[in-house]
Amino acid sequence: MTMENKVRIMVVDDEEIVRASLSAWLEEDGYHVEAVESGRKALSLLHGKKWDLMLVDLKMPGMDGLQLMEEVHKILPEMLVIIMTAHATVDTAVKAMKKGAYDYFVKPFNPDEISMTIRKIVDHRKLVQENLFLRKELKKQFRLRDMISKNEKMLEIFELARTVAKSGSTVLIQGESGTGKELLARAIHDESPRADAPFISVSCASLTESLLESELFGHEKGAFTGAAVLKRGKLELAQDGTLFLDEIGDISLKLQMDLLRVLEQREFRRVGGSELISISSRIIAATNRDLAAAIEEGKFRADLYYRLNVISIRIPPLRERKEDVPLLVDHFIEKFNIEMGKEIRGVSETAMRILVDHDWPGNARELRNVIERAMVVAKGNVVTEPDVSLPSSASGPDQRGKSLEEIEKAHIRLVLGENQWNIVRSAQALGIDRVTLYNKIKKFGLKKEGPPPKE
Repeated sequence: MTMENKVRIMVVDDEEIVRASLSAWLEEDGYHVEAVESGRKALSLLHGKKWDLMLVDLKMPGMDGLQLMEEVHKILPEMLVIIMTAHATVDTAVKAMKKGAYDYFVKPFNPDEISMTIRKIVDHRKLVQENLFLRKELKKQFRLRDMISKNEKMLEIFELARTVAKSGSTVLIQGESGTGKELLARAIHDESPRADAPFISVSCASLTESLLESELFGHEKGAFTGAAVLKRGKLELAQDGTLFLDEIGDISLKLQMDLLRVLEQREFRRVGGSELISISSRIIAATNRDLAAAIEEGKFRADLYYRLNVISIRIPPLRERKEDVPLLVDHFIEKFNIEMGKEIRGVSETAMRILVDHDWPGNARELRNVIERAMVVAKGNVVTEPDVSLPSSASGPDQRGKSLEEIEKAHIRLVLGENQWNIVRSAQALGIDRVTLYNKIKKFGLKKEGPPPKE
């Protein structure tokens, strides 16, 4: 075992003979040992060096062993501390264990017992670290940038995305709200040679035709009332990078024609301008609408569809890949632990069963919101069933036999009612954005008597 790989143990005891004998026994077993005489000295050595284990005397002048252990755990919460005591009462042992001691030794020591116990601890810690490493390596196999899945179809999508990223082809991503269409678009950009150039996102559903036209193409000074200065559009700002057009199915027929010209000629004019501007950006579009049906209804141009649909990727909804729910739950817990400064270890078995059984109409975005809320209200370091708040949704026995559209409509109506038709709160509860919720309300013809919906 090289010096770099040796297990490092700190011995803290005010008696020199104890420090000397323990150090000799442990070094004989192949460990690197440093022995100090006080809690203050021990704390000063914690920084800058890696320690695997501490053996700490319970009774020391100044700072005793329990006080030292509390201070150590403030700095290194995962540090394994073994308390050493000559006062082998049950109360002393229980008190030490309750305060976070991993184990305790009773003086006078039995060298063989110490050797065997520490060997077990070291082997266990090594196994835990190896498992952690393997889990991280396994997660890498299931990752594409910020996306994570172990579903076979999703892994095929990840592989296709990596391949597509190397080309400059136009991509059309289809999938329900909350499935991660923009995440996939960003991943394609980040995996591509364009990664250092801008990734510009435009939500086509959230703007009127005139505003979206100005947003995409920009405008010249004086092009219309209020155009006081020249404005460069997103097409221009995304030069050499990627332009992501979200909810492309919601743009007007006029803008569809304008966009088709851009894709065919790779150039455009600003609103009110005459100068032709060439574009070198890649276009990635996304929609949660059935564009084939929209073409038949005369709401979407077939020629634009074929121009956008060079590479087609459909992201399956979360209800079709339930095996991803535990993986995503772990992923979101890791993320929110960092953001919230918490140490939630996971979810209980019953809570996980509830999460896996839910149909997730808002997909991964809805799951993310549910986990965030659960971690805010969780009182312990495990998310339990009462922490998981799901709308009394559409997955109960009375909903069996209904179509998915009927279930979605009932679920949205329920959530709107629970939130007094507050659009912002309802969209958050559903895990979708406001524009998507407005579109769903319109699609299902949902109405509320009285005042209009609140923003």
